[in-house]
Amino acid sequence: MVASTPLHDRGNNPFRISSDVYDWLSTFANLERGQNIKNFGLDRIRALAELAGHPETYAPSIHMAGSKGKGSVTGMIAAILSAGGIKTARYASPHVNDFRERITLAGDFFGEDVYSDAGNELRRIVEGLPQSPFAPLFGRSCENGEEASFFELATLWFFLCARRASCQAMAVETGMGGRLDATNIVDPLASVITIIELEHTEYLGNTIAAIAGEKAGIIKPGRHVFLAEQNEEALAVFKEHAERKKSPLLYFPEHAEVHDIHLSRDGVSFTLKMRGQTLEHLTVPIAGKVQAYNAGLAVLALKTVYPDISEQSIRQGLSGFTLPARFQRLCVNPPVIVDGAHTPASVQMCVEAFSSLYGESGVLLFGCADGKDVLGMAKVCLSRFSRIIITTPGTFKKSKPEDVYATFSGEAKKHFRESSVHFIPDTAAAVDKALELAREFELPVLGTGSFYMVAEIQKRLGNQ
Repeated sequence: MVASTPLHDRGNNPFRISSDVYDWLSTFANLERGQNIKNFGLDRIRALAELAGHPETYAPSIHMAGSKGKGSVTGMIAAILSAGGIKTARYASPHVNDFRERITLAGDFFGEDVYSDAGNELRRIVEGLPQSPFAPLFGRSCENGEEASFFELATLWFFLCARRASCQAMAVETGMGGRLDATNIVDPLASVITIIELEHTEYLGNTIAAIAGEKAGIIKPGRHVFLAEQNEEALAVFKEHAERKKSPLLYFPEHAEVHDIHLSRDGVSFTLKMRGQTLEHLTVPIAGKVQAYNAGLAVLALKTVYPDISEQSIRQGLSGFTLPARFQRLCVNPPVIVDGAHTPASVQMCVEAFSSLYGESGVLLFGCADGKDVLGMAKVCLSRFSRIIITTPGTFKKSKPEDVYATFSGEAKKHFRESSVHFIPDTAAAVDKALELAREFELPVLGTGSFYMVAEIQKRLGNQ
């Protein structure tokens, strides 16, 4: 551990380790924390990127958006490229335990010198803004300007890290939406869009068509777009955007097929057919049928824009791929599974996988951030678990656990199962109670509802 020294005493390179950079970034407005961002747009990030010499163009990129699955697809693409000998930077969000999870070398952390050097470069750019022609756009000392946000600066930090490390490719996941997302300054080889759901409706719109329109904003003129299976409303939006931009659209159900899916507690295996080629017995060490389709979408995209990528690289990349909080097994006895699912559809897929592998009488430990479709998730969960504990998903994001409990218990009354739902607002105490019940009645535990919920469970288990 490097001894702490005030940043202002460290000269032109105040950041020594990655946590120094993160602490500085955390002083900027962060939507993830519920802080207000007045103006969404790309002007600030484009100006910052210009001052930095456009690191987003340093290496070819593939850009991912979607309501669920985009983190898995981003990670799989990075893993396969890495297995093929292509040094690939990966940008993802949110993180679960360590901020560096967002900015990695195909899932592995960069060296601390990469994070700190890129952070110092970023700080010099930001601190020099009052003397630049872009000062009115942002910069803390600009009286009439609005400073850059946490996510905008984190995004540029990623691009600077990728350039510092001489990466040969970048797999880039949007934070929210697409059209106005800070990552949308890339000019990618291809855009990949996963399944669309109602999410972040206060920012993206309250219809599937509106949300699809925001996600479609990552489609670039003349560049391929790869699309997971969608409902008709979303599909129509994507087809219209692709046609208008003359972007070749490859809709997964029309170009590939996944079958022979087999789930186990160690992951999923499947067969992928596309373009006359059959890849049998592909494996991903994350349980859930959806991961087979995520992998299929990743492979379809890569084989199009990197046609020389080998079957061996595909197999090696997928079989070695891991991602925190995606049906992650933390304990074996009792089994404790955590998943960051936070929408009714993603929770349903998670619960179905859990029930098929561990049975339908487990302990559910649930907590979600404010603004989520709690009733939809409650309807999915109530019939599958014998005991349900509602708690607080940490303090990083605003939540109303008492309202979540009221929704779950109210729905349980309709099925005469009110006694099965318990409210323990203290997260650590809730984790301890879930483990106590699991050991007493020999039951498995599923923790879900939020990535922040998963982080709290992991923290508590680690402390024990």
